[in-house]
Amino acid sequence: MKKIEAVIKPFKLDEVKEALNEIGIKGMTITEVKGYGRQKGHKEIYRGAEYVVDFIPKIKIEIIVAADQANQVVETIRKSANTGKLGDGKIFITPIEGAIRVRTGETGKDAI
Repeated sequence: MKKIEAVIKPFKLDEVKEALNEIGIKGMTITEVKGYGRQKGHKEIYRGAEYVVDFIPKIKIEIIVAADQANQVVETIRKSANTGKLGDGKIFITPIEGAIRVRTGETGKDAI
């Protein structure tokens, strides 16, 4: 099993979710996060005063999939989240040692 974490622009969430549904991914965890990378924040003006917003709002998607699905899921996220502009996000892939469904006690692939 693999855990796929994707940090994307908030307005791309629906597009990514629909694309993942099309390939059979039904479950995911979504978190509203803030951060920055090369984008380095931006400047805003409030009541005539300029200030820097260091942390930019993003969405973090977490999905656990069978190892043989990981490449397809990553490519689907990459294509659907891409705007071609700075700050599109990142995708991280990590191995998962195990999973257990709390309600039934199912383990491994059956739990996801």
